[in-house]
Amino acid sequence: MKTSRMKLVALPDMHTVRPGDDLAALIGDGLERAGERLQNGDVLVLAQKIVSKANGRIVDLRTVTPSREAEALAVEVDKDPRQVQLVLDESVEVVGKVPGVLIVAHRLGIVMANAGIDASNVEQADGSENVLLLPEDPDEDCRKLRQALAERHGAEVAVIINDSVGRAWRQGTMGLAIGSAGLPALWDLRGEPDLYGRELLVSEVGLADELSSAASILQGQGNQGQPVVLIRGVQFPNSDLGASALPRPPEQDMFR
Repeated sequence: MKTSRMKLVALPDMHTVRPGDDLAALIGDGLERAGERLQNGDVLVLAQKIVSKANGRIVDLRTVTPSREAEALAVEVDKDPRQVQLVLDESVEVVGKVPGVLIVAHRLGIVMANAGIDASNVEQADGSENVLLLPEDPDEDCRKLRQALAERHGAEVAVIINDSVGRAWRQGTMGLAIGSAGLPALWDLRGEPDLYGRELLVSEVGLADELSSAASILQGQGNQGQPVVLIRGVQFPNSDLGASALPRPPEQDMFR
């Protein structure tokens, strides 16, 4: 299917999300403020932080007791041992380490810095030292939100949860999908013809990642307060393949 034009709209005034909040209701309010109504085939991209906050994935470092392993590793990378403990708890493998950064294989399969844990844009109160963990099951979060939006708005939309990550061999961060539902996160084009009729043999498109990156331009990294982006005009086939299909299997990962 061919896409010739896309529309991206950041839903306004959605920067404050707290544990237990109904994201479907907040998105509905944001759509109304933006003067938009959901249509079949729309894609909603949500920043990881608002999903984690709504799910209560907040940990106060004052409640964390680091292990000896975390204490030793913290000295190597010059990080708070309590945060190192959380990184280890959320990960299945330490892939690399340099001062300030632990590169780990997250239990979700994603290789990333510090297991995606940080304190940026996380509210602090009464001396708390809060940090935010990734959602426990972002694909399932997307499926549930997609269903809730369909029930409330009568439209079949796709949902993506994205996060900002670095990349092997490249400077800078970009948006990457950690969860998705309603679209082929990994779109297999093998067997399709190219412009000259030759069969594509290896082409697989990280569609959810591409849309995540586009949305992250509007979401920003600082105080923009635009964590939800509506994307319209993308053509894609129906698929239940979530973002869990995107991490490269360890045996194929040349960068580990």
